[in-house]
Amino acid sequence: MKTAVSIPDKIFEQAESLARRTNKSRSQLFSEALREYLARHTPEEITQAMDRVLAELEPKQQVDEFVSAAAYRVMERSDW
Repeated sequence: MKTAVSIPDKIFEQAESLARRTNKSRSQLFSEALREYLARHTPEEITQAMDRVLAELEPKQQVDEFVSAAAYRVMERSDW
């Protein structure tokens, strides 16, 4: 889909520079940036995906309570 957006000149210049350095098109760069932004601001989708994976794994392996509690503490401190 094509769309037009207005962004500050400085951000556009930085994006252009990054696209050249990473050999990506502007469209690809902006798409990846927006995808990452959306992922960071929709944590419930991440939680749901993790829950699905755990539901698949749970019958196959026993849950270690210590590991589970430690992982939970790490997740609480992590920025999404």
